[in-house]
Amino acid sequence: MTASYLRPYARARGRRERGARALLWDERANQTVRFDAILRHCPIEGRRVLDVGCGPADLLGFLRRRGVAPGHYVGLEAQRWLAQAARRRRYPDCTILEGDFVRDPALLDAGADVVIFSGSLNLLSSAQFFRSLSHAWRGTRRWLAFNFLCSPILTGASYLRWHRRQGVLAWARERAARVRTADDYEDGDCTVVMGR
Repeated sequence: MTASYLRPYARARGRRERGARALLWDERANQTVRFDAILRHCPIEGRRVLDVGCGPADLLGFLRRRGVAPGHYVGLEAQRWLAQAARRRRYPDCTILEGDFVRDPALLDAGADVVIFSGSLNLLSSAQFFRSLSHAWRGTRRWLAFNFLCSPILTGASYLRWHRRQGVLAWARERAARVRTADDYEDGDCTVVMGR
């Protein structure tokens, strides 16, 4: 049975959505501004990166276009069709794993220097959201970078969830020696980068 937080992706697949819409973004620019915010605040070059909810490995494509080369990229994706799309890109120094990080949080302990969630937390309940972040923080060697909806501005679809910015930042600051934030790229969205 498909988990409730994955059903909107299955519905998009059923409608034969392509590109950004298959990933529940309105357009590619929505995804790109978030990738850019992560890249501005999180060191990725030469590091082992775990991209959680990687889709077709769009983040890796973005990094390559910007001339940023992770030491090794591991994409984790719950939707088989998206994992297959990522594998078809045949990027070097890239491994694509299939699995649901909410049901199997051990997948987040992949020996990564950097764990990244971009858009993959937007359908999770508060409990799932913080539990996933906690597992990822324990699993990363150096950095945890994530974006999240921080107000109802961008939650027009019933399946989208937002979390109070102050609560998320308090959670991050209790755990990390360094916390960087960005919320200057789109109203209603926030990027947090936690470093050891």
